[in-house]
Parts: sequence; C-alpha cells; structure tokens
Amino acid sequence: MTAPNETYPAQEIWFLTGSQDLYGDATLSQVADQSRRIADILDSHSEIRARIVWKPVLTDSESIRRLCQEANASADCTGLIVWMHTFSPAKMWIAGLSVLDRPLLHLHTQFNLSLPWSSIDMDFMNLNQAAHGDREFAHVGARLGVSRKIVAGHATDPRVIERIAAWSRAAAGRQASRTLRLARFGDNMRDVAVTEGDKVEAERVFGFSVNSYAVNDLVAVVDSVPDKEVAELAADYGELYDLVPILRPDGPRHDSLLYAARLELGLRTFLTEGGFTAFTTNFEDLGGLRQLPGIAVQRLMADGYGFGAEGDWKTSALLRTIKVMGLGQPGGTTFMEDYTYHLGPGTPRILGAHMLEVCPSVAAARPHCEIHPLSIGGREDPVRLIFDAAPGPALVVGLCDLGDRFRLTANAVDVVAPSEPLPHLPVARAVWKPRPSLAESAESWLLAGAPHHTVLSSAVDIEALNDYAAMTDVELLTIDENTTVNQLAKEIRWNSAYYRLAQAL
Repeated sequence: MTAPNETYPAQEIWFLTGSQDLYGDATLSQVADQSRRIADILDSHSEIRARIVWKPVLTDSESIRRLCQEANASADCTGLIVWMHTFSPAKMWIAGLSVLDRPLLHLHTQFNLSLPWSSIDMDFMNLNQAAHGDREFAHVGARLGVSRKIVAGHATDPRVIERIAAWSRAAAGRQASRTLRLARFGDNMRDVAVTEGDKVEAERVFGFSVNSYAVNDLVAVVDSVPDKEVAELAADYGELYDLVPILRPDGPRHDSLLYAARLELGLRTFLTEGGFTAFTTNFEDLGGLRQLPGIAVQRLMADGYGFGAEGDWKTSALLRTIKVMGLGQPGGTTFMEDYTYHLGPGTPRILGAHMLEVCPSVAAARPHCEIHPLSIGGREDPVRLIFDAAPGPALVVGLCDLGDRFRLTANAVDVVAPSEPLPHLPVARAVWKPRPSLAESAESWLLAGAPHHTVLSSAVDIEALNDYAAMTDVELLTIDENTTVNQLAKEIRWNSAYYRLAQAL
C-alpha cells in the first residue's frame, strides 16, 4: 500500500555556510558557488531523508540569528547542516545557536578532495580554511552546550553520506513526534503499570499530544460508513491477501470481513478528520464495536500510523516516529511484544507476536487473511492478517516513563524463520535471536525496566536511533553483541546520576 502524502509530509534540511566579509566579494562568490555545489552533491543522494536547501553564505551575527529563527518557524525544515567554508569568527554564531530549535549537523568538510600540491598558494589557503574555521565554530558549539552531530569527511565519501542520512531520518522522526496527535480510544488496560505515564511531560519532551475519546465516538463513525465503500474494500482484501474460503463472498463468515472493512474505513475517517497519525485501542473497552480491530490496525500501521494496544500511547507514538524515520528504507516496522521463549535445543530464540496487531510491512510473504476466535474482549471473532516476519537484522525498541525521565531501550536482534511451521498459531509473528544472547539480553532488558510492548524495526538502525535520542535529550540504553549485564548496570547508575544532576542544574 502507498502511504498517503499527509502521513509523510515533504521535508527540507537547510544547508548553511559560514564565512566573513574580510575576504572580499570575489572570494565570497567562490565560497557561495562551492558551497552550493556541496549542497547539490548531498541533495543528489536519495538516502538523505529530505531535500537539501542551500542558503546564502552567512557573514554576520544578525543574518545568522534571523535565519535560525526562520528555521524554527518553518513547518518544512527538519534540521540544519552547517559548514564553515573559510574562517567564520564564531562569536557571530552565538545569537543564532542560542535560539535554534532545530537539529544541527556540523559537516566538517572541504570543497577539494585532494590538495593541488604543485600550485597551492596563499589564495588557495585563505579560501579553503574549513580545517581552521570548523574548529572555531565547534568551540562555540561546545561552549554553548549545543546538541549537534559532527560528521567529518568529503561530501562524496559514502561513509559521510551514510551518517548524514541516519541523522536526516532521526530529524524527520523528531519533527513527526513534535507534530503528532494521538487518538486514544478508551483508557489503559486495568492495573498495568508500564503502559501508564505522564502525558504532559511526554508532550514537553517529545512534542506529541495524547487525546482520549470514548469508544462510542468511534462507533458512530464506523456505523456511518456507506455500504458501497465497505464492499469495495472487502473486495480489495480478496485481491491483496490469501483469503480463507469462509471469508469470501459466498462464505458463511463474509459478514465478518465486511465489518472488518467497515472498521478500517471508520478508523481512517476518524484519524484523518482529526489530524491524528497514531492511536490506541483496548480490548477491555470496546463499546459498541463488534470486533476488536485486527486487519484495520495492521493496514493502518502499514500506511505509517502509530499504534499501541491496551491503551499504550507511548509505544504508539514511538511506532509512528520510527515509521517516519524508516520511510524509504528496506525492511519494515511494527508494533510487537515479546510473547514466549524457545530455550533449547539449539540457539535460544524469542517468539514475538500480539493478539492481532502486527504490521504486514515486516511480512516475509503474502499474508493470509483469516478469522479465528479471540478468548478475551467478549466480542465477535476478529479478522486478521497472518504471516511470518522476514529474516534479517532488526532492532527491538521500547519507551518507558521512569518518573524523573523517559528511557529508550534498544536491543539489536536477528529475525529468523520459525524452526517449524506454526499451523495452530492464528496471529502474525516474528522469531528472533537477541544479541548478545537471550539470557544476557533478557537480563539487561529487565534491569532497564523496559516495557513489554515494543517496536520491531528492520528499517531503522542504531545510529539513527542514537541521533534521535540526542535530539530529544532522552536516555538510550543499547543492548547488542558487546553488552554485558554488569557493564549495563554501571551505565544505568551513571545515567541516573547524570540526568538527576542535569535536571537540578
């Protein structure tokens, strides 16, 4: 399915170049030409998650301050790339950096790849001073405590492009979380702790707003969907998925498929009209809904919407954010839950799933569309898509509220095919080997107090997630092949001290 444009809006990264008036108009003209060409090189790489927009060379404090304020006010600008082509006395950047509210990447590069050894002269030296100017700029960034990513190397270097691309995806995710509106149908699953949290603090830190609605507000929209549209969508299901015979037009459960389609159309209408890009449901609070939404939630996630089960608004917002970060990348991103373990024989593995809601963006093959009983919720049997997740490296990411701060926890995993078919498990699922091992990853995850609802993504890597955590000033604990439980315990203690001291200051 193609994501709607309003779900993934167009975005820009502004390319800023620093210099000064000392060099004269001729030199500044060269600076402008060369910086524009560097910006064009970056813009030619589709891996970078936004259009690179070149801005005129900056040579004084007022123009820098004004441009930073324009970036703050722009709905399209997700971040700034800054390069000191020559020597830009960095006191002129203080006013601008002090008001900047967009992610910053300091590109430490130069126009020429190689030195012209036989012809180099002082004119060349005066023009090509990034090795000099960027150090001056970096000093002020450090002095002001400005959060920024620093990437060193030529703009044609694949490593440079890869690191800028990761940052650009993180910046897109930050922008998405800042503009995210989440619809919460019903409340939290009763007596569950980790899905609760401080919504006001979340809006302060991440920018997203959580808005609660009675389930019957949704029911009214679902019931008003025209029958013709319902029939058309149900027919699409038959074209897109392997439909079991009982759900086909001549099957005894076709009415259940029609209601599943009605649910999807009603949810889409409610979310679109309200400007929501994420939502939650709760099987304990279904109001007048005949089914717990299954295929509807799965297909909405495939289109980029965030989702959390049982009222889990934090995971829903995180899923939406990572969906935006992973747009255009190979792989997929889904709501997930660690369900049960295979402890042996062979390498221990985790079987992840949920009652219904796993996104088909991670599917290894064409999903089956089936209907099965659900032992909880007290409603009709729900329709759902069933598939195995595609093998490959991925991240399992969770967001929790510790009271004094939010914590992201990420585990590097390897998704694998199930050891045997799962003919009696009527849900979509993923099997993975966590790094460094199941025992050490589980002990580390539990030590971190990380949640049981997570986001599984094969589209976003740890560098992009690190960049996002830095942009939002949120703690990130990483569990990977280098992790030991003892070392992670020390990191947790150090982080606790740091964040409490930082809040006091």
